[in-house]
Amino acid sequence: MSELKNDRFLKALLREPVDVTPVWMMRQAGRYLPEYKATRAKAGSFMDLCMNPELACEVTIQPLERFPLDAAILFSDILTIPDAMGLQLRFAEGEGPIFDKPVRTEADVNNLFVPDPEGELKYVMDAVRTIRRELNGRVPLIGFSGSPWTLATYMVEGSSSKEYSKVKGMLFDRPDLMHKLLDTTAKAVIQYLNAQIAAGAQAVQIFDTWGGILTPRDYKEFSLNYMQQIIDGLTREADGRKVPVILFTKGGGQWLEAMADTGADALGIDWTCDIGKARERVGDRVALQGNMDPTVLYANPDRIREEVGTILESYGQGSGHIFNLGHGIHQHVDPEHAGAFIKAVHELSPKYHV
Repeated sequence: MSELKNDRFLKALLREPVDVTPVWMMRQAGRYLPEYKATRAKAGSFMDLCMNPELACEVTIQPLERFPLDAAILFSDILTIPDAMGLQLRFAEGEGPIFDKPVRTEADVNNLFVPDPEGELKYVMDAVRTIRRELNGRVPLIGFSGSPWTLATYMVEGSSSKEYSKVKGMLFDRPDLMHKLLDTTAKAVIQYLNAQIAAGAQAVQIFDTWGGILTPRDYKEFSLNYMQQIIDGLTREADGRKVPVILFTKGGGQWLEAMADTGADALGIDWTCDIGKARERVGDRVALQGNMDPTVLYANPDRIREEVGTILESYGQGSGHIFNLGHGIHQHVDPEHAGAFIKAVHELSPKYHV
């Protein structure tokens, strides 16, 4: 594999010294970019785009052609695993993901299996290999998966939800069934992420999008417990380098200490959590990734720059901060504003690394 030309993202994840604070954006390859929309139209549908390694590579690299980002993230979707389990994923216009075969009964849970990453999910691994080759050491490549709890939420609900009545109903009514579902899903995620690492991913992120909807007791039992299993089962070194793991629970700011106890290298935090206070709480045990409110990107570039400065100042001196949004970039954001955000991070952060 080619030598990395820019490794500040990997260094910051391991809290090693860097020249500037590295920056990338969740959903950086996405609908706010006109070039992404053109490629998606060429692919035919969102899933067709995910399942075409060459086009997935193309959209992964598009934001790097436009902005000086410090990492690329695999273009895929968190719901590839349940789709490979036979739940029949489709994306309805304006509605988001829908599973035609949701998991509702004991028989449904018993029918779940761990998909072969180089079988049912080979298209993802082919995308990782293609992207890694095309990046040619330009920046590191991030692989990812949804957390077992987040995947279970979609699998049981069958689509996006505001009330989570079906998945929480199963959690409270049949915790044994929920644990079985989560256990199978955790095993699938371990194999999936390890296959991404073998294919060339240089860091991995676990997206626990719906962990924040749980009570503290249920978060630890039904979400964190399974993310711990994944972290314990991951390959942590490849190509002679450590492969850092980022754990991101949206709405999980109250549980940072417990998340740091998992052995993850970094925690993603959303905008509801002050990054300076988060750093005080976890000390030097983990790096922190985040955490600008994505809606700041609707403001003018001067205001965006001011917000970047505020967050950098809050984190303070030294490495261990990967600048990011507190969640994915919105589809209606002006790409010029995203560019102003990235430029501000690189211009304002050197004084924190002297």
